[in-house]
Amino acid sequence: MKIEIGISEADRAKSADALTGLLADTYTLYLKTHGYHWNVEGPHFQQLHALFMEQYTEMWTAVDEIAERIRALGHYAPSSYAEMAARSSIKEEAGRPDWRDMVTTLARGHENVAKTAREVLRIAEDANDDATADVVTPRITLHEKTAWMLRATAK
Repeated sequence: MKIEIGISEADRAKSADALTGLLADTYTLYLKTHGYHWNVEGPHFQQLHALFMEQYTEMWTAVDEIAERIRALGHYAPSSYAEMAARSSIKEEAGRPDWRDMVTTLARGHENVAKTAREVLRIAEDANDDATADVVTPRITLHEKTAWMLRATAK
């Protein structure tokens, strides 16, 4: 069935492709945050364990919303970790970082996701894709605020 939502097929493809990058970044940061939640140690264990859980829980909800927007645009969301990893600007690192490195790494990750979301917003605005802009704008605010809080925690 043809999609008639007031956005051209080409613009829907651009928005969906940009959203796929945001989905991949968010999913990768979600996985990293969840792993840090399991493995954090040190004098701030309780605070960070709870903070990381709050953050990964929020991102788990976000990945669903982003993927569903991709589907609403008539495209398929990536469904494997390999596809996510190939599109993500956030890379995995080896080893077991200490609590401060975890916090710093997550702050940088949230900054990366905010940048990616801002790029998606520009593409959505150019396509008059208000629904995608509505999904992405709060993501920018959330990731910028989370990055600030993590930077403050790392001091």
